[in-house]
Amino acid sequence: MMRFLAKRTATLGVSVLLASFLVFLIPYVTPGDPARKIIRSRVSGEVVDESTVQALTLQLGIGDPLWMQYLRWLGRFGSGDMGLSYTSRTPVVEQVLPALWITLSMVVATLAAAALVSIVLGTVAALREGRLADRAITTVTQAFIAIPEYWLAPMLVLVFALKLSVLPSAGWEGPASAVLPVTVLALRPISHFTSAVREGVLDALGAEHVVAARSRGLGYRQTVLKHVLPNGMLPLTTLVAVWFAGLLGGSVIVEVIFAIPGMGRLLYDAVLNSDIPLAQGGVVVVVGLAVVLTTAADLVHRVLNPRLRGHHA
Repeated sequence: MMRFLAKRTATLGVSVLLASFLVFLIPYVTPGDPARKIIRSRVSGEVVDESTVQALTLQLGIGDPLWMQYLRWLGRFGSGDMGLSYTSRTPVVEQVLPALWITLSMVVATLAAAALVSIVLGTVAALREGRLADRAITTVTQAFIAIPEYWLAPMLVLVFALKLSVLPSAGWEGPASAVLPVTVLALRPISHFTSAVREGVLDALGAEHVVAARSRGLGYRQTVLKHVLPNGMLPLTTLVAVWFAGLLGGSVIVEVIFAIPGMGRLLYDAVLNSDIPLAQGGVVVVVGLAVVLTTAADLVHRVLNPRLRGHHA
């Protein structure tokens, strides 16, 4: 297990460094003078004097080799200095952290709701395998995949915000504001989670220790609660982390439609306004957190799964 942990930690570090280097290259691979772009993120006000440009270029070491510039940039980033936003002229970190908190709150609510619904639906489907309930749950949840977010979100706004006036149509002011976006984001995870739980429960029902427990006279309900459900939930650990990572940066459409000031909306505005420092800061934070979450989920999954734990011990 320690060997596996060391290997995963090394992979995590390399992944984050590679992602950060690709993000660092954004000013160099986009149209325009990279020197002026970087200077614009480091100073307030427009620079018009060429001598000032040259002086700042020398001061910032923009003419140095890329690897040297990258190490300096990484050092500043590691200390919390992500530069200044082109559009707002405020530190990028002051915009990224509040947006990240909002998106994290929405993603946690989405995955919690999706997991709870899926555990119930997946378990019922597995225990009623081949029956009407199983077929109905499988058909409906699989249909969720085909519903595009850019269509569902306006429809929900039209019905619940404009027609019925029971929920807010935009913003992020409280729990009520989260209902519609969380509903839109939760449908696809529910489909995948339900399928995973169903398969996990079916596998657990046929496991040797479950059959042995039943042969010893353990009641059906106790067998399901004590032996089947805990093992049937194992596939969710990895799936939730994968979806967590995906929703962190993949909630752009929902955040734009519902005017939620989260990371998706922040990155959308940064790209729209060619705000490179803001885009760099947002992407590195999202990618870094996503890599950490998927690695942590893999570790948790192996700790909870006795077969995998024994294999990597």
